[in-house]
Amino acid sequence: MTSSLHTNDNTPTVPGSRLTGRTAVVTGSTSGIGEAIARVLAAEGAHVVVSGRQRTSGERVVKEIVGAGGRADFVAADLAGGYEQLRAFAAQATEVLGGRVDILVNNAGIYPATLTEDLPDTDLDAMLAVNIRAPHVLVAAIAPAMAERGAGAIVTIGSWMARLGTPYGAMYSATKAADEQLTRSWAAEYGPRGVRVNTVAPGATLTPGNERARAELDAMTATTPAGVVVRPEDIAKAVLYLAGDDAAMVHGVTLYVDGGISATRAA
Repeated sequence: MTSSLHTNDNTPTVPGSRLTGRTAVVTGSTSGIGEAIARVLAAEGAHVVVSGRQRTSGERVVKEIVGAGGRADFVAADLAGGYEQLRAFAAQATEVLGGRVDILVNNAGIYPATLTEDLPDTDLDAMLAVNIRAPHVLVAAIAPAMAERGAGAIVTIGSWMARLGTPYGAMYSATKAADEQLTRSWAAEYGPRGVRVNTVAPGATLTPGNERARAELDAMTATTPAGVVVRPEDIAKAVLYLAGDDAAMVHGVTLYVDGGISATRAA
């Protein structure tokens, strides 16, 4: 499943060095928030596995990271697949990274924005598989080796919608609330062995995939303290913080990067 585009083995000529010598897996990183995370981690020196279902998009991201002096490889992954597929992805990503994963970012997620009675069974199954099952299986596959080395960082991408009730997307909100609880439990389980586990919860974020909803996103965020939509880069910078040494004492938190939408009403 590995791309024919391989790592740039030269010393990266990147702006930062906070993650130099470390390796990272970012799920769902062929576009949007995941792509921004992969780019930011690579820009700080990490060797990144870009993953997703779309090989063409993944190889584009890898090519651009390598062209900027970073290190990246693409490993295809369908996180709605079976348990053995997920474990095979974890094993292949680990192999591509030289046998060690220092940072795991559970970014991939799906969001059918429907009323409860309108949610198809197939979408419900896929959402449970990608948003909850996949992070659980990947952490089970990757975290023990981190714990054995006594170091590692896991960041799961949650959502502002896990914090309050909305009249749509009930199951999506529930899956993200589950991710927050998994983060707290994993922090208790793996933290004493050197693995830090945290969540970043984006607010209403504008990505290439939801550009058509720009007017709705603008209206949704107009009365927040920030007053504007969240950018993928905002989320990526928060992930960088939690993955790096500056967050050495941060365990089990959900960092809301949402412009204040879940905590306040500015108007």
